[in-house]
Amino acid sequence: MTSIFRTTVAGLAAALLMNSPAGAAPAPDTGANALGSLLSYVQSQSTTGFLVVRDGKTVVEKNWPLPADAVQFRRTLAYETTADGALLEDVASQQKSFVSVLAAAAVDKGLLEVDRPVSAYIGPGWSKASPEQEARIRVIDVLTMSSGLTTEFGYAAPPGTSFLYNTPVYAITKKILAAAAHRPLEAITRDWLTGPAGMTDTRWRQRPAAMGDVGNPMGLVTSPRDAARFGQIILDGGRAADGRRLISESSLQAMFARSAANPAYGRLWWLNGSAYTIRPPDRRVDGPLIPAAPADLVAALGALDRKIYVVPSLKLVVVRMGQAAPDKAFDQHLWQRLTRFLDDGGG
Repeated sequence: MTSIFRTTVAGLAAALLMNSPAGAAPAPDTGANALGSLLSYVQSQSTTGFLVVRDGKTVVEKNWPLPADAVQFRRTLAYETTADGALLEDVASQQKSFVSVLAAAAVDKGLLEVDRPVSAYIGPGWSKASPEQEARIRVIDVLTMSSGLTTEFGYAAPPGTSFLYNTPVYAITKKILAAAAHRPLEAITRDWLTGPAGMTDTRWRQRPAAMGDVGNPMGLVTSPRDAARFGQIILDGGRAADGRRLISESSLQAMFARSAANPAYGRLWWLNGSAYTIRPPDRRVDGPLIPAAPADLVAALGALDRKIYVVPSLKLVVVRMGQAAPDKAFDQHLWQRLTRFLDDGGG
């Protein structure tokens, strides 16, 4: 998997980048203290579930209950609790990366061509652009957040030329997949991904009215362990734990090709190691997504700091669920502590 993935991310170096973050760095830790520092920090950041899987083995797994005052979170994003004490959560925009894998599987099955217009699958009139403008918007443009449409589906720029993190337009991808497969999204998710991968806690659910209208009414609900299984599929080159191939090597490589409009983004995945990053609210920031993390990290990110990090050079999958982290430099500070833990023999 490592050689495939390194090709995928265009030969980026696997060495850790140790740039200093905004704010004070944590004090050095060794041995058990490094794990204690890591878990203490993660817990302090309103986390409900945290897993670290290295070389296919779980080296850290911790779940914390929601505090009593997390009323809005319970109403909108929290579901039942698993037998092992983990909270099932709507993982917000992490779902985009799951859909990316389904799109890759559809390509492998000959059901989807990403260079075809969106209208070839769901018909014309799906946007507010003119017929001529709409006809130029391809599936790949939607997958890379470069459709050129506003969040209200109005025309703003030629497709492929500018990055706009656009959840309502992304949601069209789910309609494209269902139309291409001639099957409901729930069925293809089960048959192409969650069933073969043993992800028994993962399913699509209608979001409650209390969540409001974000242009994407179906949420993906999953557990930390299932999220880690998903990350392991990526780490294992598109294969499930039993060796069954879910997506091809070529589709995996295409999934992590850097977008021309944003080098920190692929096909509904975030990519580390680029010279600059465009993140919501679509502002360019010089430097990589997470300076303290390895350059070959890729990530499925969701609102309120939901994280699935996959790092081939370290054979590592990291999952974080919960409420929004109070630390605005959460990614950076987490990776500083995580690096110390791993360097001190963790895993």
